[in-house]
Amino acid sequence: MRTGDVTAIVVTFDSAHALPECLGALKAEGVSILVVDNASSDNTVAVAEGQGAQVVRNARNEGYGRANNIGARAAKTEFLLVVNPDCVVEQGAVAALVEAARRYPDAGMLAPKIVEPSGRVFFQPRSLLSPYLHNPQGKLVLPEGEACAPFVSGACFLIRRELFLDLGGFDQNIFLFYEDDDLCRRVADSRHALIYVPQAVVRHGRGQSSGEKRGRIFTTRWHQAWSRAYVSRKYGLPNPAPGMFAVNAMKTAAASLTFRRKLIERYGGSAAGAWAFLKGRKALEREGVS
Repeated sequence: MRTGDVTAIVVTFDSAHALPECLGALKAEGVSILVVDNASSDNTVAVAEGQGAQVVRNARNEGYGRANNIGARAAKTEFLLVVNPDCVVEQGAVAALVEAARRYPDAGMLAPKIVEPSGRVFFQPRSLLSPYLHNPQGKLVLPEGEACAPFVSGACFLIRRELFLDLGGFDQNIFLFYEDDDLCRRVADSRHALIYVPQAVVRHGRGQSSGEKRGRIFTTRWHQAWSRAYVSRKYGLPNPAPGMFAVNAMKTAAASLTFRRKLIERYGGSAAGAWAFLKGRKALEREGVS
C-alpha cells in the first residue's frame, strides 16, 4: 500500500520537545509531512525543518482546527493524516489505515488504536454529537477488530482530502476543543462511516503537544467550556453554559481558599469560558483572530 498517497499534517505550538519522535516516526512511514506552526516561541520551526518537513508559518496562533484547514489546502495527496505532535505512529500504522480506507469505500474518517502512556487504549464509546451508535450509559467495550465508531479523536485520524475540503474542514469558529466532535458529526451526516482500525497503533502523549506555561490551564479550560456550549447549540442541544458557569464558579471560590494556582485556573477557566458564551463572546475574539 502506497503511503506516498498521504500527507501528515502536524499543527504545532511550542512543540519542539515532542517533534523529533513524532516526525521521525512519520518519516519512517514514508508519508509527506506538513507542519503548520501557530507562531511558536520556541525552536519548533527549526526542529521541523531539520527533520525535513515542509513548514507553513502562521503569523499568529490560528487555533488547532483552523491551522489544520490551512494544511489541508496546501496538501496535494489523496489522504490527510491529522496528527498531534505528541503522537508517534508505530510501524505499519499509516499503511493499515490506508488499506482500510480502500476496503471501506463509505469510510469518512479512520481512527487508529491510540495508546496512552499508562497503556490505556483511548476509545470514546459515545459522543456528545453522535447521530448514530447511541450508547447513553457510555459503557466502554473495546472492539476486538475493525468497527464503526461514534467518535474519532482529533489527535490522529485519516480522511480523504476531497471529503475534508468538501465539508469545509474543521469549523472555523472553534479555536480549540470539540472541533473533532463537530467534524465527526458532519462526516456522519454526509453518510460516511467512522471506522476504528485497531491494527494501526499510535502512541499518544496526551496533553504534551505544547510546553507548560503559566495561564495555559486557564486558557485550555476556557476553550473547553466555550466550545462545548458552542457545538451543543449548533446542533440544537440544551445549552450547558449556565450549569457549567454555576458549578465552576463555586469550585473556583472554594479552590481560591487553597491557594493552589493550577486548581484555581482549572475551575476559573471553565467558569469564564461558560460566562463568555452566555454573554455572546466569540472564542476567536478572545484570541485576536478574525
